[in-house]
Amino acid sequence: MKSFKAIRFTLFFLTITIVSFSTAAIGQTFKFVALGDMPYSPPKDYQRFETLITEINRLKPSFSIFIGDTKSGSSLCSDEHNQITKSYFTSFKAPLIYSPGDNEWTDCHRPLAGAYDPLERLEALRTVFFNTNQSLGKNTIRLHRQADISSNYSKYVENAYWIKNNFLFVSVHIPGSNNNNEGTESAIKEYQERNQANLVWIDQAFNLATQRNLKGIIFAYQADMFYKPSQLTSSDSGYRDTLDRLISKSEIFNKPVLLIHGDSHRLKIDQPLYRQNQKKVLENVLRLQVMGADQVQAVEVQVNPAQEQPFSFRPIILKENN
Repeated sequence: MKSFKAIRFTLFFLTITIVSFSTAAIGQTFKFVALGDMPYSPPKDYQRFETLITEINRLKPSFSIFIGDTKSGSSLCSDEHNQITKSYFTSFKAPLIYSPGDNEWTDCHRPLAGAYDPLERLEALRTVFFNTNQSLGKNTIRLHRQADISSNYSKYVENAYWIKNNFLFVSVHIPGSNNNNEGTESAIKEYQERNQANLVWIDQAFNLATQRNLKGIIFAYQADMFYKPSQLTSSDSGYRDTLDRLISKSEIFNKPVLLIHGDSHRLKIDQPLYRQNQKKVLENVLRLQVMGADQVQAVEVQVNPAQEQPFSFRPIILKENN
């Protein structure tokens, strides 16, 4: 396999034909949209979010991935908000796949968020958004959920995978606020159980991609695991296990891996992982951090299976009406 050193991050403008899931040929170029951390300040941001959804629908992606935080951590974690969010997700014409963020449940104990029980809010999310094996959106696709595949992890309906044109897409429930590995005893217990499920899910993803000789893997989750250097090494980090697993498995896989997350609200494309026990970049792994909060924007990702580095990125930035 050729080196990944010569990587060109291309901002592209597309006029391509999108084919359906049922007729798409393996090897066909396709595009999808990644977004999250919005509408951060409801109801003020609702109109901007609606405008962005309209633009995404116009672009006709194969699907969209929403990587969590449907609001800020200081706004109310109410059932009404969940229903409003689901209504917005349903307005996406193409399938939409959602992975929860911390602001929807982990941080709901905050007084401004309503002083809810975070674990009760997590179960509410699972009931509202993950009660079938279908994606969200007007047109849906079937998702393979961890809960349906393994009885040992029956509660983790939010962890899912789907395959598009020989690429494996995987949603993993990794939220901010240190992955919920802090605070009360019940919070830490929740983290420990979900963390184990996530590690098994990541292992299964790499095994599946290897067995089927897939061209690459895209992981989607909410947390910015690279926000603080201590998150990579500290014994009380909620992310160290995940990062260690991604490094070891990606190095063996040695095919394109794309990590998509939000949490820090600014566009970033880089190579964040290093080989085990070396100070050398793991060149087959890219990271896309999407915008959010005050930047009600998204990123269109083109996947070209014919290219050694198959991912290209175009920000979707709308003109503001002042």
